[in-house]
Amino acid sequence: MTVTRPISAPAVVLVNLGTPAAPTARAVRPYLREFLSDRRVVEMTPLLWRPILESCILPFRSRASAAKYATIWTDEGSPLLVYTRAQRDAVAAALPDVTVRYAMRYGSPAIGDVLDELYDAGHRQILVVPLYPQYAASSAGTVLDEVYRHGLERRDQFELRTVRSFPLHDGYIEAVVSAVADNWAKNGRLDPASGRLVLSYHGIPQAMHDAGDPYRGECEATSREIASRLALPSEAVLTTFQSTFGPAAWLTPATIDTVAELGSRGVERVDIACPGFVSDCLETLEEIDELNRHAYLEAGGEHFHYIPWGNDLPTWIKALIRLVEENLAGWRQPSNHLV
Repeated sequence: MTVTRPISAPAVVLVNLGTPAAPTARAVRPYLREFLSDRRVVEMTPLLWRPILESCILPFRSRASAAKYATIWTDEGSPLLVYTRAQRDAVAAALPDVTVRYAMRYGSPAIGDVLDELYDAGHRQILVVPLYPQYAASSAGTVLDEVYRHGLERRDQFELRTVRSFPLHDGYIEAVVSAVADNWAKNGRLDPASGRLVLSYHGIPQAMHDAGDPYRGECEATSREIASRLALPSEAVLTTFQSTFGPAAWLTPATIDTVAELGSRGVERVDIACPGFVSDCLETLEEIDELNRHAYLEAGGEHFHYIPWGNDLPTWIKALIRLVEENLAGWRQPSNHLV
């Protein structure tokens, strides 16, 4: 293999979860296999888990997941992929002296393939940004595992920087707060006497939390800061967890149980945002804006507003560029810095 001489320009890799290539069982199955085979995601001995995965989980879950993906698929493809590309393009346009790529932890383009391409192009300084505001071993942790695994297999390693998490980053918090404020401008400010702001995060098994995973604490810290900036009383802002899987206990309260309970109690309005998802995806568009909306309204609720905040919205793009710039400090040529 011919390798280009090392160059001084740094490179950035934005890493998201991943997506199947199409909303079909054939495409979803290998994606789910890779995802659910990760020991960070399912902390079970492969000798025990693999037969269950192959015989019980994949044959049924692949078809069910494909049907759900079909409800959110766009002409350009998976929303998560569309928005991740848009975020990459925006960062690249703002930082023309930096090479910016995106990768997926599961699916394509794989982290290792992107790192190999950057190495072959001559890059030796790499900033990896997992697109997870709150750290969990099963999200940002497994991204970093894959990056470090790549280094273990290489004689000539990168000068490497990583972003662990950014639950209180000022620009990120402002992006969520701004989206909520925009919703209020359209629908009226939330009245704490008759409504609730639900901040829903992807769940993790309770056992992972009990073992020392810091995820819940970082989610709660984000929620407190959002509530403070919105000047809402603590009782009007609820932190919940979604997307549970399997029979094990997961973090509570569950989002879908919470919104149903609010509807049955006569809480007239629910505004809901998902601060842990920087791109709309199956978990926000189908699970929150469809299933949770239905659960709330079916239970007697009146007004349900799902609030997108990330994607390609200017406030989030500005925050992402700022996060990248902050973590590139010292690597870029001063004369190339944008004013």
